[in-house]
Amino acid sequence: MILAGEDMQLSIFEQALERNSANFEPLSPISFLRRAAQVVPEHTAIIHGERRTSYLQFWERSCRLASALAAHGIGPGDCVAIMAANTPEMLEAHNGVPLLGAVLNSLNVRLDSATIAFILDHGEARAVLTDRAFSATMREALALVERPLLVIDIDDPQAETGECIGITDYESFIADGNPDFSADQPIDEWQALSLLYTSGTTGNPKGCVYHHRGAYLNALGNMATMGLDRDSVYLWTLPMFHCDGWTFPWAVTAALATHVCLRAVEPAAVFQSIRDNGVTHMCGAPIVLNMLANAPTAAKVTFDQTVEIATGGAAPPSAVIEAMEQDGFHVTHLYGLTETYGPATVCIPQADWPELQLSERSARIARQGVHYGTLENASVKDPQTMADVPWDGETLGEVMIRGNTVMKGYLKNADATGQAFAGGWFHSGDLAVRHVDGYIEVKDRSKDIIISGGENISSLEVEEVLYRHPKVLEAAVVARPDQTWGESPCAFVTLHEGATAQAQEIIEFCRDNLAHYKAPRTVLFCELPKTSTGKIQKFVLREQARALQG
Repeated sequence: MILAGEDMQLSIFEQALERNSANFEPLSPISFLRRAAQVVPEHTAIIHGERRTSYLQFWERSCRLASALAAHGIGPGDCVAIMAANTPEMLEAHNGVPLLGAVLNSLNVRLDSATIAFILDHGEARAVLTDRAFSATMREALALVERPLLVIDIDDPQAETGECIGITDYESFIADGNPDFSADQPIDEWQALSLLYTSGTTGNPKGCVYHHRGAYLNALGNMATMGLDRDSVYLWTLPMFHCDGWTFPWAVTAALATHVCLRAVEPAAVFQSIRDNGVTHMCGAPIVLNMLANAPTAAKVTFDQTVEIATGGAAPPSAVIEAMEQDGFHVTHLYGLTETYGPATVCIPQADWPELQLSERSARIARQGVHYGTLENASVKDPQTMADVPWDGETLGEVMIRGNTVMKGYLKNADATGQAFAGGWFHSGDLAVRHVDGYIEVKDRSKDIIISGGENISSLEVEEVLYRHPKVLEAAVVARPDQTWGESPCAFVTLHEGATAQAQEIIEFCRDNLAHYKAPRTVLFCELPKTSTGKIQKFVLREQARALQG
């Protein structure tokens, strides 16, 4: 629409060409399941052990859930929490709750009861669906919430522990629901779809609010990026509570593909499912790739197909990428945050990469790459000037993101939202360079960079070398105060089972493969502390490094 004062006329292209129900529909990922039920009603949508659910059944059960919630007074704008493993009920909630116009709050099952209680209060949940395996934590959390909630038990036969604590079980709850239910939602694609909380390494976690438009677009971005289609079989090794499973609950459905649920990510179970179910796609954090790459020989089985596996977060060490490819996986590196619906960039292989040596190719694959086709832009900028850094592979800046797949903002936290969106871009807090080909490569979190003798040292670069040591299973590097250099690298290392090593051995290995000033001056052997999503808690390690004497 072009307007410039009272005398300006509308463009001819804006006259008598109004938006209406025939030519405009709010974008929503709910539409993917509705279409799948129409197009391939008998196609297997979900596999869970011996249980098989068709797409028509998937749609009808999701409608029944929405209908049952509505019958209990839940409506548009209300929050419905779910505490569950990767089960069919989790997939149904990702469709049934927004079908009602309500907001889905997927709870991290690894959180403690006090944090769960905070989230239930902060998000003002009116109902919670809870897997009996997590009943102990949920019972304690509900006792801390000073208002009644509608509690529905997910009594999954594959859950080996726990008890039912709600007013009824899920199957009984949806039994009387209407399989043809429709609430004509959403009425606006900007409408809140879901609520996801950040890990919260310090203080209370922040609640990221997603909208229907963002989830719709990111799901299509995932489908295109990973090459999902009707013949694809997707194994749920990524928790669905994590960024709504990076929007893959809707991406797999949009592709008319098959979901394979998995309650616990254990190497033997993963490999067996790949073989038995013909799995073609999966996702996981670098810790999952590391677990699979280093799985005992007895846990591994061979399979004929190549499995496309996407990983996100910090780049997996190239040694892990190499090991995964040797086991029959093809690794795609994605990058994103809770605030960006999960994946925001992808490392797209270039034509000449197959000709590179495996180590060099792995290093290229480990880059964060370029922005998704469904995202407006991702760049590396000077946070003070907001100018793009040179594409020289050396100049550090902050990764910034803008587009339709960035969250609405932080729930009830206008200050944090304003800071995150300063200058019209989402500020990730990740430090990166941009290579001459435009590919982004994250070097560190802004708080994790080590400044030693005036030189910047990337903890990720040092970790990459540590992972190449044959005895090292996991590694994390942080800054340790140094009287001479200001800071020096301090490495925390977990060795392979049965392996032994001395600190000097590890230090010398790093000196042989790094500039000497980048090599750790301190090496400590221990189990690495992790967040509830499996990320290494560097803030804990920094405290330990600061406490070291001498």
